[in-house]
Amino acid sequence: MSTIVQYIIVRSDLRTALNWPIGAVIAQCCHAATAVINLNSDDEETVCYLKDMDNMHKVVLEAKDEGALVKLADKLKENNVKHKMWIEQPENIPTCIAIKPYVKDNVHKYVKHLKLLKE
Repeated sequence: MSTIVQYIIVRSDLRTALNWPIGAVIAQCCHAATAVINLNSDDEETVCYLKDMDNMHKVVLEAKDEGALVKLADKLKENNVKHKMWIEQPENIPTCIAIKPYVKDNVHKYVKHLKLLKE
């Protein structure tokens, strides 16, 4: 069976330029991941992903800023890749994208240019 993975892409400038605490950044990723799972709860790959809860695969990548995040969201939309962009309220700041769980080979091509999130 092919590996099912969930990608989360978060803006690295939240920590650098905007000085957000690491906990706030992690919370954004959690919000987006929870939302996209809920929105796709009947999806076959999502159901399979959740059945093996102790062996979930998540990859957290970074987008350099809001522009890069929006550009990625547009690319995902164009290719019918289901995802959720989390927009923090009430500030209305796009912070991250969580892609629903997919077989890795079917979605990796959209994010392979991004780097792993680092401190």
